[in-house]
Amino acid sequence: MFSQRPYLNPKLPFRGSIQGGLFEGKTITITGRVLAGAERFYVNLQCGTNASSDIALHFNPRYAGNSGHVVCNTLQNSCWGSEQQSKLNQLPRGSDFTLTFLVNRDSYSVIVNGAHFLDFLHRLPASRVNVVSVDGGVEIMSISFQNPASLRVVKPRFTRVVQATNTFSCVSPVKATNTFSCVSATPPPYSPSLAYVLPYKTILQGGLYPGRVITVNGFVNHNADRFCINLSCTSGIAFHFNPRFNDNVVVRNSLMNGCWGHEEKSGGLPFYRGQQFTVSITCDTQCYRISVNGIQMFTYNHRYFLLQQIDILEVDGNISVSSVTV
Repeated sequence: MFSQRPYLNPKLPFRGSIQGGLFEGKTITITGRVLAGAERFYVNLQCGTNASSDIALHFNPRYAGNSGHVVCNTLQNSCWGSEQQSKLNQLPRGSDFTLTFLVNRDSYSVIVNGAHFLDFLHRLPASRVNVVSVDGGVEIMSISFQNPASLRVVKPRFTRVVQATNTFSCVSPVKATNTFSCVSATPPPYSPSLAYVLPYKTILQGGLYPGRVITVNGFVNHNADRFCINLSCTSGIAFHFNPRFNDNVVVRNSLMNGCWGHEEKSGGLPFYRGQQFTVSITCDTQCYRISVNGIQMFTYNHRYFLLQQIDILEVDGNISVSSVTV
């Protein structure tokens, strides 16, 4: 599927085309900084380039004194609809931000710094939207676009043995401290309509950059031991995200030049056997921000800073994967 190049350091007011338009699963991610003296700013997802074009989503943080609120609305036939207001607990003046708009079937989800902020129900068809515009008291570093990943089956890097009893074992080629084995006597009673073959591996076209979001949706097996999501490059694994159910931790680490670094384990285990999950990994300028089920749970500072060289996504373990968005 066609991937649009990001807009980098655009001057405001900015108005740019959304190539291919909007559709379910597509995301637009904006990174920037709110100016210290900002009164307000806006992001519009609009239907055309004219000043009088309809606006499907008007996202408008407004600052008053030390507090503020966000107004969301739709402009149709030059008339504004009813305002949807939310308290402005995020996006304080003077702060850096990553703002993501996810197109759902019935709504837009707005995600701020990796955490779900609000939903706005569609009032105009998302398919009409072909322009994003930004103006106000902000500086913008990037505006990037991501399409839902298409299902692909690739040759795995792992060894997999299937036995007649429906049990399986999987062995990772990395060092023993981060390998795992898993046995499932019976398949889980969950059978998604679209299931990825594990181990799953895909190329991240263009590598990583600030604002890029990778989302994995799936289901944890009922007898799960662990699973992992790896962001890799030729030098190793830049980010290893490894929930371990028997230890009740999520291990974060990097494997560079054949050596594992210091494990980070704080933050608990926000996953449960026998339940669905959504993991979103947002690449920021200094770190990864990891959200689980719409709530930011972890950050992990970059240990490998050549982000464009991090161009491989791998998923494996005791889970079923229903969708991957890169």
